[in-house]
Amino acid sequence: MSTKSYVLSMLGAAVLCVAVPAPAQTTSPTLKAIEARKAIVIGYPKDAYPMAFEGENGIAQGYSIDLCRRIAEEVGATLKMERIEVRYMPVTLASRFDDVASGKVDIECGTSTVTLSRMQKVDFTNLTFVDGGSLLIKKGAAIRNIASLVDETVAVIPGTTTDRALRAALSRSFVNAKIVEVPDHLTGIKAVESGKVTAYASDRVILVGLLTKSANPEALELAPGQFSYEPYGFAIRRGDADFRLVANRALARLYRSEDMAKIFDKWFGKLGKPGDVLVLMYALNGLPE
Repeated sequence: MSTKSYVLSMLGAAVLCVAVPAPAQTTSPTLKAIEARKAIVIGYPKDAYPMAFEGENGIAQGYSIDLCRRIAEEVGATLKMERIEVRYMPVTLASRFDDVASGKVDIECGTSTVTLSRMQKVDFTNLTFVDGGSLLIKKGAAIRNIASLVDETVAVIPGTTTDRALRAALSRSFVNAKIVEVPDHLTGIKAVESGKVTAYASDRVILVGLLTKSANPEALELAPGQFSYEPYGFAIRRGDADFRLVANRALARLYRSEDMAKIFDKWFGKLGKPGDVLVLMYALNGLPE
């Protein structure tokens, strides 16, 4: 069965999308800013393949970017703009939420995990992906899970949800492991390749992308275990209900359509069909009009 058939069989028949007229006026600061500049500014990480990354031509690409392009189209239709320019602005893991809160970017389209503490600074769209923390290791290493990290070294980007989840998992398992903080994914994978650390911890989909893009992928592998739950959403300005509604309408329509299966196949087709948890996420977030 194809991914398209699999997703639709799990979701049921696709629901007909009915256009809903936009209100004549909006109190949304984000929509007002977009209308004034005639462009939407999308923030994205440059190294989170296949979710969001800078392609060879310098253009933002990835699963999250494709979803955000649908949001941009919905924004243009809502504002009744004949043409809406899409601008891409790289953001870092450290700056992404500040960039959203300040209005530097209108939406952050990457791999941000939705958490209650982050909602003190930004809001999030409905869920866009479901993942979990895992470990990238050298092929043949004895590391299988958190319990295998006794007296080992593991690299992680500080301040991320993976960082907090890793430390919590080590504590729960009473595992004494040395944590090495690294600034980005590339440094993390190089630390494993050079033997500086035993493992690099990040979201599993990011690790799959790193493995795919590695210069020596046959020398690395993923540990089978996962140690966290990472529900992704796109960060937007806090308290901007009108813009959030536009973004969620675009996502819901996409999840109810056959196009969602095409986007999944485009970025993850080589890995097989979407798992039941991800398909359920699409179903639960494919809200009716």
